[in-house]
Amino acid sequence: MNLIALPAFTDNYIWMVHDGARAIVVDPGDSAPVIAALESLRLTLAGILVTHHHADHIGGLAGLRSSLKGPVYGPAREDIPAPYTPLRDGDHVELLGLGFQVIDVPGHTAGHIAYFHPAARGERPVLFCGDTMFSAGCGRLFEGTPAQMHASLSRLAALPGATRVCCAHEYTLANLKFAHAVEPSNDDLATYTRWCEQQRAAGISTLPSSIEQERKVNPFLRCAEPEVIQSARAHGAVSESGTEVFAALRRWKNEFR
Repeated sequence: MNLIALPAFTDNYIWMVHDGARAIVVDPGDSAPVIAALESLRLTLAGILVTHHHADHIGGLAGLRSSLKGPVYGPAREDIPAPYTPLRDGDHVELLGLGFQVIDVPGHTAGHIAYFHPAARGERPVLFCGDTMFSAGCGRLFEGTPAQMHASLSRLAALPGATRVCCAHEYTLANLKFAHAVEPSNDDLATYTRWCEQQRAAGISTLPSSIEQERKVNPFLRCAEPEVIQSARAHGAVSESGTEVFAALRRWKNEFR
């Protein structure tokens, strides 16, 4: 598996997986970077995976149809441009000989899904999570509820620690600034921040992250940690329940600068 992050727009990544001859892409909001990569690497586009309906994730579908030699998969409960194959939690798809498990992760949008490829042939697992999880952060709740998003993130956090987390945006440094405000005593957070700052200073992506890393630094996955609970209580959480802590953090993050 060759895994490539294709930059798009200001801070999007369109993820591409290829085997040297064929490729699949995830959330092609813009067709131009995909077409350029296909031509440069002399690849055939064998399939497209879509996580949710936002324009910066589906806007390139029309421009890729003429060169597509395979299916488009997307969430069954969202309005994805046809034709496409609708998927639900527990479904399984195979592209390039790679199997992907479908996980419902509502919260950012009502029908958001993620794609998980388990470890195979000595390679680490891969998660394409769209805008549900970012490194050190999570997506805004445009359509779902705090309870839904907390449950969705908990499902992703339970995946194997070695799983590569392929988020759809380069929001890491901004998310880390907020994470430090939530959990200032977290040494793992300080170490990861230094590494991410070095990456961005060199013009290199901070992604993919890993589930193990996110468990250590992502405040939205750490709602049971005492310092996170304390910060959430200081910002409106009325109890120590995971959902209430998450909801307070998300409200705080929406206004954080």
